[in-house]
Amino acid sequence: MTIAEAVDTLMRDGMPLRFTAYDGSSVGPPDSPLGLELTTPRGLAYLMTAPGDLGMARAYVTGDLLLHGVHPGDPYDALVSLQNNLRFRAPNAPEALAVVRALGLGNLRPPPPPPQEAAPRWRRAVEGLRHSKGRDAGMISHHYDVSNRFYELVLGPSMTYTCAVYRTPEDTLEQAQAEKYDLVCRKLDLQPGQRLLDVGCGWGGMVRHAAREYGVHALGVTLSRQQASWAKEAIDREGLGDLAEVRHLDYRDVVESGFDAVSSIGLTEHIGVRNYPAYFAHLRDRLRPEGRLLNHCITRTHNRRQDIGAFLDRYVFPDGELTGSGRIITEAQDAGLEVMHEENLRRHYALTLTGWGRNLRDHWDEAVAEVGEGTARVWGLYMAGSRLAFERNEIQLHQVLATRTTADGRDGFPLRPAW
Repeated sequence: MTIAEAVDTLMRDGMPLRFTAYDGSSVGPPDSPLGLELTTPRGLAYLMTAPGDLGMARAYVTGDLLLHGVHPGDPYDALVSLQNNLRFRAPNAPEALAVVRALGLGNLRPPPPPPQEAAPRWRRAVEGLRHSKGRDAGMISHHYDVSNRFYELVLGPSMTYTCAVYRTPEDTLEQAQAEKYDLVCRKLDLQPGQRLLDVGCGWGGMVRHAAREYGVHALGVTLSRQQASWAKEAIDREGLGDLAEVRHLDYRDVVESGFDAVSSIGLTEHIGVRNYPAYFAHLRDRLRPEGRLLNHCITRTHNRRQDIGAFLDRYVFPDGELTGSGRIITEAQDAGLEVMHEENLRRHYALTLTGWGRNLRDHWDEAVAEVGEGTARVWGLYMAGSRLAFERNEIQLHQVLATRTTADGRDGFPLRPAW
């Protein structure tokens, strides 16, 4: 049995695109514009020892599995075709044994994973308990300390790694990111001279926008040293040092209080669902009475706790967790905040990821020179897959706006939204 024949055995409706293997075998429509090529025995061992998305990711990241007909910086079209048409079936015991024998028992010995892969969760315990300060710092570094130059290539001039807000589909990525920051500022009703705390501030985009456009005194904190360094340079470059500050700091270590507003844009995904009560209580305590909190994060379509999947956990967001907007709202309310408004920006994130994928494709050679082809492949795969998930309502993006209402019921809001 050839490799292609073994693969075909596992297909419920046949291979939807052309598949070729290093043993010279092939299966699937010869005229397919898209194709999969298995180039090495190591790639086969990855597929056999980690069935599902982890094995395919390992083989793809190392170049042992190639996607033809798409650019590695933006393999979206291939993922759409595979998700629409690739259907596996569970072979019976004799079939499974025949496949394994044909492909070789030696391939059941797992090869070392690619260097871009984080350790499995059980091995991360040496860095501390899940979502402890020390372990969180390591997991954040895994993703965000890749290379500031790489992020500049992918994210564009805004250096903003969160969902943008598109007024029209024709908006540029930069216009949409500026609108996102401005929408957050308007929801928080920022006024000159007020104090803003931005937790998980990234490269300081929100801090700089709020200081520049609204005249507020803005403090941002991030666990990434590279982000903090880039943000400080940007603040100095824009002459905002009298209004804006970014610290390399865990949000749990912010001791100042009395802020007029707190923004959290893309942090909640990293803190762990079981930590939501402490998270919202800490942010509540940073606010003055009638102060506002805007929480912006990726969510699930349901409110059950669910891990993010093997590929994302090992290659993209180690220890990341997602749940639904209902859980976010519940925890904010249980912490004593009054929830005033929520908004789903799911389709906006699909458009944002389209822009990032285009940037990676257009700057592919420089990106590969900066971080290596394996890491660049991880990002192309992750962003294309995430775009598809947002488009198909498998994940969502919610903004939840809340306030620290006083004991006598003052919330600081007008009767109708002003943003």
